[in-house]
Amino acid sequence: MRNRFDEQLEQLNNSLIEMGALVEKAIADAIRALVEQDAALAREIIAMDEEINEKEGEIESLCLKIILQQQPVAGDLRLVSAVLKITTDLERIGDHAADISENILLLADKIYYKKLEHIPQMAAATIKMVTKSIDAFVKKDLDMAKAVIAYDDTVDNLFNIVKGELVELIKADSDNSDQAIDLMMIAKYFEKIGDHAVNVAEWIVFSLTGTHKDNKIMG
Repeated sequence: MRNRFDEQLEQLNNSLIEMGALVEKAIADAIRALVEQDAALAREIIAMDEEINEKEGEIESLCLKIILQQQPVAGDLRLVSAVLKITTDLERIGDHAADISENILLLADKIYYKKLEHIPQMAAATIKMVTKSIDAFVKKDLDMAKAVIAYDDTVDNLFNIVKGELVELIKADSDNSDQAIDLMMIAKYFEKIGDHAVNVAEWIVFSLTGTHKDNKIMG
C-alpha cells in the first residue's frame, strides 16, 4: 500500500515541477516579448495559460485521489495540502503572465519613450523566486524557502523605482501617459507574481513545519 502511495507522491512531485517550469517559461517569454515588442510571442503566452490551467486541474485531481484513497496523516497530509495551495498560486502567476502579454499587445507597435531597465530586472527577480521556491519544494529545503520570502523586498524595491520613473515620465510630457500607464500595469503584475512566489514559499514552509505565517496549523 505504501509503495502505491509513494508512487503517487512522486507523480505529484513531478507534476508540480512541470507546472513550475511552464510558469517560469511564461514569465521569461513575457519579458522577452516586452523588450522585443514581439506580438506573436505575447499571443503564445496568452494561449499557454490554458496549458497551465490544465496542469493545475491535473494536480488537484491527483491530490484529491491521494486524500481519498490513502487518507494521509501528519507530514504526508501537510504535503498534499500544501501542493493544493501552491498550484493555485502558480496558476495565478500564469494568469499574470497572460495579463502582461495583453498589455504588451497594446505596446507592440509603439516606440518606447524610455529604455526599459528596471522592469526586466523585476522579471528576472520573479523568475528567480519561482525557480527557487520549486527547488525548495523538491529539496525540502526550509532555508531556501525562507530566502525566497525575504527576496520579495528586491522586487518591491524595483517596483517602487519603476513607479517613480513612470510618474516622472508623465510629468515631463503628458503625451507619454498612455504608455506609462501600460508599463505601470506590467510592473504591477510582476510585483504580484513576486507576491504569489512568496505564497508558494510560505506553503512550502508549512509542508515542512506545520506552521503558516507563524501560526501553527498542523502538527
